[in-house]
Amino acid sequence: MVPKPIIVTTPPSSSPPLPLLNNKSSSSSLKTIEKPHQNLKPTTTPTQTKPNQKSLVIKRTSSPQVSVFGLIFNTFDHIINNFIDPPIKPSLDPKHVLSNNFAPVTHELPPTQCETIHGTLPPCLDGAYIRNGPNPQFLPKGPYHLFDGDGMLHCLRISQSKATLCSRYVKTYKYKIENEAGYSLIPNVFSGFNSLVAAAARGSVTAARVITGQYNPSNGIGLANTSLALFGNNLFALGESDLPYKVRVTSNGDIETLNRHDFDGKLGMSMTAHPKTDPETGETFAFRYGPVPPFLTYFYFDSEGRKKPDVPIFSMNRPSFLHDFAITKKYAIFADIQIGMNPLDMISGGSPIGSDPSKITRLGFLPRYATDESKIKWINVPGFNIIHAINAWEEDDGKTITLVAPNILSVEHTLERMELVHAMVEKVKINLDTGIVSRQPLSARNLDFGVINQSYTGKKNRFVYAAIGDPMPKISGVVKLDVSKGEVGCRMYGEGCYGGEPFFVAKDEGEEEDDGYLVSYVHDEKKGESKFIVMDAKSPELDVVAAVKLPRRVPYGFHGLFVRDSDLRRVSVS
Repeated sequence: MVPKPIIVTTPPSSSPPLPLLNNKSSSSSLKTIEKPHQNLKPTTTPTQTKPNQKSLVIKRTSSPQVSVFGLIFNTFDHIINNFIDPPIKPSLDPKHVLSNNFAPVTHELPPTQCETIHGTLPPCLDGAYIRNGPNPQFLPKGPYHLFDGDGMLHCLRISQSKATLCSRYVKTYKYKIENEAGYSLIPNVFSGFNSLVAAAARGSVTAARVITGQYNPSNGIGLANTSLALFGNNLFALGESDLPYKVRVTSNGDIETLNRHDFDGKLGMSMTAHPKTDPETGETFAFRYGPVPPFLTYFYFDSEGRKKPDVPIFSMNRPSFLHDFAITKKYAIFADIQIGMNPLDMISGGSPIGSDPSKITRLGFLPRYATDESKIKWINVPGFNIIHAINAWEEDDGKTITLVAPNILSVEHTLERMELVHAMVEKVKINLDTGIVSRQPLSARNLDFGVINQSYTGKKNRFVYAAIGDPMPKISGVVKLDVSKGEVGCRMYGEGCYGGEPFFVAKDEGEEEDDGYLVSYVHDEKKGESKFIVMDAKSPELDVVAAVKLPRRVPYGFHGLFVRDSDLRRVSVS
């Protein structure tokens, strides 16, 4: 049975409510609140929906004290959001972007027991599946992009086939100061600067907030809403606009944010949300990119998590949207794609991030232990625009590199009209001596969020599991690809049901590459219910072997990670 609706008592708001699926009803709505969810005091009512589970009535216990400066700046924000730069485009209209299961949940969820409704959770899943994604703590009153929300971790802790769900915000600097203030302070990066006038107006208010001490940008402005990574015996929540945030999962399944991690002062700026760990050496490879030279900087961490010196890449001669990359045993591979950063586009009312159809896409191959960029080799691969990389490896004694990745065919829609995006997984072979490139599509489907058995990272693998966009960013199922044959398996989630990125968990005793399970959260939009499903990665139908009903819905999000029990214990003592 689903818990009773949460009731939030708040003064009337002038902003229209957004649709929210907290429970079964798809018509429930969430009103704009000025006080963060965590400062609302829960009280119980006599009505019970389950044994030991009571419905909640949440009441505001206190109002934040807004300074004179805060009132002035909030007034300017109101003018900007309603008159100077209102959310006209559907891709920036919060009533559109945060509809259905993209709407935020209104509060954190402490560790809560779940019911297994199908099969039995396999022993190799003892550990924690954690999925990151945006969940704005305040409903936006101006433009909002899907990438802009505060990071929330949805953690399913599994022990002896029993599951517990916990949802917690990553306690970033941005989250904490806005939580204390009771309103947003830092403008949204992807939606707040979509014209020269808007950028100037929001930039001025932002500068004024800094000058008057409302926040200190040197402490970070990131959201940590994109992914997670485990390396150096540390677990991190990541977003590419800031340093990593170190987190841990407690013994009862709760999630704690420990600190903003700078690796003993050696990481002074941001890093990618997609670092790559070599399963044989334990080393982790990463980079950062930005709008000022060097537009790309490469670095790596040893097996103990100690950061090595930066390698600036000045041959990346213009800023590119470099979200992900790939590694082989010898190389780090970067894609200089047709999506880039061009602040001049704001003059005509455009976004500072956009596509350039005249640009020739190229791949850069840097020796992965390079101390400078002198040996990087760039090879043109026209029209190959990748946001995510799946895997890469060397062949022919290192003379040929094979890269598997989804190629975005409709690159002009990537950030603004995601429902029009079509990405086709390709296998690309590049001869480093001759520069000859051959390309082979592996499927005509709209696929992204491809994953592999992580023990094959950087070396030749056979199987890829990718999410089916229907349309993006909604995920209607998962496909199994054989990189030498194409599609060999498929599982659709059913009418009105959508999931996210699958994650492959290998069996403890598994001998073959696909001996394991795929896991994902799936939401039924008709019932307003979410569940965690486990699929047999070896079967042609990707058979569901176990399903767990979750105590409340889990919004759609980005990337996830499974952490085994043994790794959770090492993280907790590090």
